Amino acid sequence: MLFTDTSRGRPFAKDPAVVRFGDGYFLYYSIPPFGDGRSGDGWAIGVAHSVDLETWSRVDEIRPVQECERNGICAPGAWVHGGKIHLFYQTYGNGRKDAICHAWSVDGIHFERDESNPVFQPSGDWNCGRAIDADVIEDGDRLLLYYATRDPDFRIQMLGVAAAPLTSSFGRADWTQIDNGPILKPELPWEQECIEAAALCRRNGRLFMFYAGAYNNKPQQIGCAVSDDGVSWQRLFDEPFLPNGAPGTWNASESGHPYVFVDADGSTHLFFQGNNDNGQSWYLSRVAVTWDGDRPRIGD
Repeated sequence: MLFTDTSRGRPFAKDPAVVRFGDGYFLYYSIPPFGDGRSGDGWAIGVAHSVDLETWSRVDEIRPVQECERNGICAPGAWVHGGKIHLFYQTYGNGRKDAICHAWSVDGIHFERDESNPVFQPSGDWNCGRAIDADVIEDGDRLLLYYATRDPDFRIQMLGVAAAPLTSSFGRADWTQIDNGPILKPELPWEQECIEAAALCRRNGRLFMFYAGAYNNKPQQIGCAVSDDGVSWQRLFDEPFLPNGAPGTWNASESGHPYVFVDADGSTHLFFQGNNDNGQSWYLSRVAVTWDGDRPRIGD
């Protein structure tokens, strides 16, 4: 698989999120502004559909509509619950004020916004108040929301977590921040100054997180960590689980912003973004993940 979107005049698709719904699969991803000054121009979320996870066709896009979305929306996390696809996505272009929004759909294409958007921003003196790169996972009677934020100096990117009752509407009043500091921050040399884009799955009662280390094209690469409670995390590897490609390959500049999808047959798929021109173009791809007990590896 190598997918991109040319609707903005160049190959560009970032920040994948995938769910199984109806007769196939939906892929949600970030697309940039048109760049020609048209009304309502801004970052948006593309929508593609597939029946086999390999061949994807763009079907539509989700444009900014609410006032808080005015500068753009991107980086969706997708989750199926109660016969609906829920998207948790970020506002764009607001610096420290970027936050997580919520919308839902019964057909995978047309989404209804939460009137309380944005639904989550972090508090505390350890972060700058920003929240981006959402992903969610069920945990007993609650939904965990993972997000990236930065330190007060707006330099170091790191991860936090919040929770809402599974019976709630996931609006602004439903979320409780359950960290009192970053749950994962850059520590390894290859992570440099950034950990972002948490991507969650559950296996044998444990939570696994694939995450992006380093800022885009530094190169950004993908790591993996494990947790028994969703808050305390331990890295599984000191080196990238999925590194950037060799010089001349399509992902030489980075392999980043992961999304992990577990299909109905139990197979695990790791979606990610990459490019070889320092971000002038962006493509999405997928690799199979297999498990040796509680340790993931790339390949069938």
